[in-house]
Amino acid sequence: MSVREHNFWLTTAQLPQTDLARPLPERVDVAVVGAGFTGLSAARTLTKRGATVAVLEVETIGWGASSRNGGMVLTGLKLGVNKLIARYGPERARRMYAASVASMDCVEQLVREETIDCDFSRCGHLEVACKQKHFDDYARQVEVIAREFNHQLRIVPKNMLQTEIGSSIYYGGMVDEASAGLNPARYVAGLARATTKAGAEIFERTRVEKIEREARQAAPGWRVRTSRGALWARDVFVGTSGYTGAATPALRKKIVPIGSYIIATEILPAALGRELSPRNRMIYDSKNYLYYYRLTPDTRMLFGGRAAFFPETRDSIRKSAEILRRGMIEVYPQLCDVRVEYVWGGTLDFAFDIMPHAGQMDGIYYSVGYAGHGVAMATWQGQKIAELIAGEKPDNPFVDIPFPGAPLGLYSGRPWFLPFAGAWYKLLDRVS
Repeated sequence: MSVREHNFWLTTAQLPQTDLARPLPERVDVAVVGAGFTGLSAARTLTKRGATVAVLEVETIGWGASSRNGGMVLTGLKLGVNKLIARYGPERARRMYAASVASMDCVEQLVREETIDCDFSRCGHLEVACKQKHFDDYARQVEVIAREFNHQLRIVPKNMLQTEIGSSIYYGGMVDEASAGLNPARYVAGLARATTKAGAEIFERTRVEKIEREARQAAPGWRVRTSRGALWARDVFVGTSGYTGAATPALRKKIVPIGSYIIATEILPAALGRELSPRNRMIYDSKNYLYYYRLTPDTRMLFGGRAAFFPETRDSIRKSAEILRRGMIEVYPQLCDVRVEYVWGGTLDFAFDIMPHAGQMDGIYYSVGYAGHGVAMATWQGQKIAELIAGEKPDNPFVDIPFPGAPLGLYSGRPWFLPFAGAWYKLLDRVS
């Protein structure tokens, strides 16, 4: 299989260039760690409220998950709705689900306000059932979501599924018309331009090495030591997700980085594209070890999944390309002779309870734990935590919920247990 180990999205986008020789400011109101969706959204919101902001990025703008994902802007949360209600109670669960729906509008409004050319489209998403019992559960989910959350989804029985997907292996589907798709590299590029236009400064190739409390002129704050020197900030906001590092060890212990991998085919004939996805949905299946897929705007099949649980390496990317190609052909036999042109990997962030978390930890603001729903939730959380830092009181149901670590504290931030977790989820997919 001849395939480029390269992110297809990055071939379509022109990311902003920053001046790597520009010195860090001596002090700012807020230091934002991470120039992805979360950090850039926060920085844009803060500067529009008059704050001075420095965004510190160890690599380049959008280098992590923000440019490597499938471009799916999804409603809902990774945790099932019944578990959500059981764990948090109906009132907070309603606010959480409403936030996931509001995050769609948040992205759409930002794209419109900043005229970001990123192929944003309210195409809806389709979840497909890998087993009959999964499909049977869809009807219960739709009823609960309509009754408790006032949000309408639609069941698609197996005999009607050909109107949604050109595959015969599934037992039915569930559609949410509110979800959307976009080009994530173009989106993060546009978000970065909007952030600098608002007045924030972005510093690439700047590794945050240590964050320590330091008062200045009786004002509490933080000394942020980086690979390019130090600065002082009144507040610090960390939005590093699956790439959270040693500078925030307490937060790192709460987050599990999990690899996700994607292939993209050559450009397909338009008729074949319509056959594969008649309504151009964002599609994912009902497994724990799931596949997710969609057509790109130029009619490639983009097909992703947890081909390997470990964060991306050259070896895991190469192995994942063949695993995902086999999965793609299982779903779509009509693609057996189609050439795969791109493969790449990225790292998701999962909390141990599979929920988003935001707020303050040891005085440092943060937002992490998107579990594959990060395009919309990261943008929304960046805005909401920025509003909180600015002294406002936004409704954010993910602030101050219990944030569990590993059982018995047997985790320091290096996910040694991922092979066992992967085997466990594969077993669950066979028996559940």
